[in-house]
Amino acid sequence: MNPGEPLKIVFMGTPDFAVPSLEILAGSRHHIQAVVTVPDKPQGRGRSVQASAVKKSADKLGLDIYQPASLKDPSFRSELESLAPDVIVVVAFRILPESIFSIPRHGAFNLHASLLPRYRGAAPIHWALLNGDRETGLTTFFLKRKVDTGNIIRQKEVPILPEDNLSTLYEKLRIKGAYLVLETVELVAAGTFIEMEQDNSVASPAPKVTSATQQLDFTESNVRCANRVRAFAPKPGAYTFLHGKRLKILKAEISDIQGEAGVIADMEVDSFTVGCGEGALRIKQIQPEGKKVMDVSAFLLGSRLSIGDSLGQHSS
Repeated sequence: MNPGEPLKIVFMGTPDFAVPSLEILAGSRHHIQAVVTVPDKPQGRGRSVQASAVKKSADKLGLDIYQPASLKDPSFRSELESLAPDVIVVVAFRILPESIFSIPRHGAFNLHASLLPRYRGAAPIHWALLNGDRETGLTTFFLKRKVDTGNIIRQKEVPILPEDNLSTLYEKLRIKGAYLVLETVELVAAGTFIEMEQDNSVASPAPKVTSATQQLDFTESNVRCANRVRAFAPKPGAYTFLHGKRLKILKAEISDIQGEAGVIADMEVDSFTVGCGEGALRIKQIQPEGKKVMDVSAFLLGSRLSIGDSLGQHSS
């Protein structure tokens, strides 16, 4: 197979999810002309100005960096046109206007952390865990005007293990995603790919998660509650309220103990168990409001927790 000529690439991305993809392309036979990421901005409690993970990586790699305040800025479009890239590679970035993604001769493709058309939207990893899926995956697809609807280039299935949470699944997908990005670039260079249209009739949404999505509802089944814990662990953390204060639940497992929903039905040295709409949830690791993450065994040493106490009551 003729691999084709090396491609000139403009890479666009922001968080650490995109870093392995940038690094694998930088080490390939292809040429990264520029990296586009968000402007530096204040972050954290100290509000110190921080660069994105992609910018930090691009700096180490010695790549040219663009940080446009607006992707619709005519001067930014002119700069990209002057580069005459063969393809734009997008991993965890903003929505690109057509005036940008139409510049390269091979167009622009995006890496998405689901098996499209399933989980179109901002939070596909969260929703795969929330719904208790046993499998997810990765998709590269060409950009179109409507978000996450473009023709599929390649897909890779990734199993979700029972012990996976947001952190472990995110890590697996960002590493495997980098290899899929490189494979896709090679297919584009060789001209050997076959585009596949998405079936809109089986599409499902993965909207941005909110604080309400993170809150545990113990009237749901124990399986559903356990999935909510997995979907937000270790950060930002699924949460409830105990004695009027927010309590993050970071590790939990299902239990067959029967009890009233939201009420502590059992206590052991290293856990306490809360009744759910169906079954119960055995809680193993938590983060009380204003404190560090701790195992329940440490929490119980100095707590006022008792069987019969209720979780879920908001502080006044």
